[in-house]
Amino acid sequence: MAEELTVGRLVNTHGIRGEIKILSHTDFPEVRFAPGSKMLVIPADGSPKFEVIVESAREHKGMYIAKLKGYTNINQIEKYKGSLLKVPGDDLVELPENEYYFHHIVGCEVYTDQDADKPLGTITDILQPGANDVWVVKPAKGQDILIPVIDDVVLDVDTAAKKITVHLMEGLLP
Repeated sequence: MAEELTVGRLVNTHGIRGEIKILSHTDFPEVRFAPGSKMLVIPADGSPKFEVIVESAREHKGMYIAKLKGYTNINQIEKYKGSLLKVPGDDLVELPENEYYFHHIVGCEVYTDQDADKPLGTITDILQPGANDVWVVKPAKGQDILIPVIDDVVLDVDTAAKKITVHLMEGLLP
């Protein structure tokens, strides 16, 4: 089975009819919390994970209030506060062209257009400081290299081959 991706956390109950407040950890809450969608609950207490189906959900003050099938009162759902909501890693929402999931980018080898045979390093993290993302590249030795994710720098992304080609503009290397 593919790695599971976290889409939310059950933070509290809502009312007495078994509704739960979810803090969303996904860019696609309208898909993940849609009626009929399935998710895995990973209980905070370490008990076995189990699948739930969303009966209904609505946004409320930056969170989602969800009703899960089979849960009709507060006593049934209260014990799951703090639990994570996950989906299988292969259950991904289709992204537009030139957009990628973080877990597809982290771990990719970065090459330059000047030297396509020698890797510059491996992407270890993605920063989101503002206007564009910044990839943190760890070279074989030396300090990390920060690569801005802009069209002038990122030339080719092949997530299947875990290979990214960039054009190093002046000042990007330490």
